[in-house]
Order: sequence, then structure tokens, then C-alpha cells
Amino acid sequence: MIQLSHVYKRFGGRVAVDDLSFTVERGEIFGLLGHNGAGKSTAIGMMLGQVWPTAGEVRICGHDVATRRRAALQPVGAIFETPVFYDYLSGWRNLQILSTYTAPTPDARIREVVEWVGLTGRERSKVRTYSHGMRARLALAQALLPKPELLILDEPSDGLDPEGIHEMRQTILRLQRELGLTILLSSHLLNEVEQLCTRIAILQQGKKVFEGTVAEVKTAESRVALKTPDFAGAARLLRERGLITATAEDRFITVADGHSTAEITRALVAAGLAVEGIWQHEQTVEDFYMGLVNRRREEQASQTNAAAG
Repeated sequence: MIQLSHVYKRFGGRVAVDDLSFTVERGEIFGLLGHNGAGKSTAIGMMLGQVWPTAGEVRICGHDVATRRRAALQPVGAIFETPVFYDYLSGWRNLQILSTYTAPTPDARIREVVEWVGLTGRERSKVRTYSHGMRARLALAQALLPKPELLILDEPSDGLDPEGIHEMRQTILRLQRELGLTILLSSHLLNEVEQLCTRIAILQQGKKVFEGTVAEVKTAESRVALKTPDFAGAARLLRERGLITATAEDRFITVADGHSTAEITRALVAAGLAVEGIWQHEQTVEDFYMGLVNRRREEQASQTNAAAG
């Protein structure tokens, strides 16, 4: 559904997207992650034909966005940046007007999308009376009007309270499950990405630093959480005995191949060190993301220092 091949985007002397390639397959929910300024919005802008790549190719549903923009974007619905509505008009009237930018939409279709996003009963109210969550739902309704095959959502839960985030998550999952939509989701809410997406790509300073499944992320590093009053002493002892290979954050250990948490517990207790808890820790998307970003920063700092030396 989406294919980016060696895409670059420069704004003057600044490189916003640097040799970016990834694919989004039909029917999946794909997450695009990265800090502010990592290149996510620029990449989405190129997918939607609002930003032209300096080099490389962006294809949507097999069509090159640069040369066949209309054909490429015909099956696409999107929420990009901050949606703008006529506050003095009703949600219903906004949808009628906005739909005319592409093609007139029958009232039956507007009624259908209003129901899909959960605005039934408030569609005739003026938009200025809508909460932030209702505005987000109206934006999603607008994206659904043309019966898209692909939804591109840029921070759809931005600014929502926990209840609104939960409702938006359930709506996105239902759209993918019941309508068979393909969804590309850009978000800084890593917990939401973990619950929604099957695959992710992580951008840092315009470059892709990871692409893979959420399942791969969770099993990328097997760590054990160890709770003890003297973590430093326990780690020193375990290293000396060859039972662990690494520690992290004064609470995680990496068990050496061929050894078990039972051995670790026995060794610590025999040495008079209390073990308050020890358990397998499944890595989250947030753990993986922060570890990856921090390692990249350390590598870049090391390279800078070496060049300066």
C-alpha cells in the first residue's frame, strides 16, 4: 500500500529525511515513531503530495505520488497536522462542505461515518461546542468520507485525555478489523503504538534506525528484573561468578547463556544477599525505543569526540 524508496528531503541546507525506505502492507497497522524533528511529518507530507521529495520515490497503492498524485491519493483518507473546521457550523455541515473538496457525498454516507466515529447525537451541534476528543472524532469522520482503503493518521490521539485515547484506540482497531483498512499511524504515545501496531519504523534525525514487528521488539533483549537492597553488590558477585553478562538501570540483569534465575537466587542467598524479587522482564516498545535512541546518541557523541580529538 505504501512504498518509500531511498527518499531524501532537504530544506535549504537542512536534511529532514535521509535515505528513507520502508513498506506498509495491505491490512496492517504500521507505526511511524520518532522524536519531534525526526522527520515523521515530512515523510507523511511526501506521502500525501504536500511535500515534494528532493530525491527518491514515494508510491501509494502502486502509483508514484509525484507523477500520478490523483490516482495515488484517491484511496487515501488522512488526518495530517491540526485539522481545521468552521467552528460556527455544525459537525454535519462541516462534513458536507469538506466533502465537496473531493466529490459531493450523500447524506447516507455522512450519517454512516458519524456513527462509525461515535458522534451520533452531536453531529448537528456547532463545532465550537465540541470537546477536543469530539474534534478528533470529527477529523476521523472527514478522513473516512471517501471510503478509503488506506488511512494515514498523524498523531490522532494528540491532546486527548486517557478516556479519549482509549476510545480513539478502540475506534482505530475496529476500523481496521471490520472495514479491512490499512493504517499508517504516527504517534509519540509509545504505549498506544504497542497496543495498536503490528509493525513499526523508528526515525532519528531523518534516518530510519529500525523497522520490524512489535513482537520482534519485545523479544529483542531478554532481561531479568532483580529487586535486592544491594543491587551493586549483587551484580558484582554475579559477574564474578559468570552468571550475568550485563546490568541496566540498577534493576535489570542479563543472564549468561546456560544459567537460570534459580541459580542466581541460590548464589545471592548463599552469599547473604537478600532477594526481594526476581522475574523475567518483557521489553516494551518504550524500553526498546529509549535504548535505541540513547545508544545512537552515545555513538554520535563518541564519533564527535573522536573527530575533535
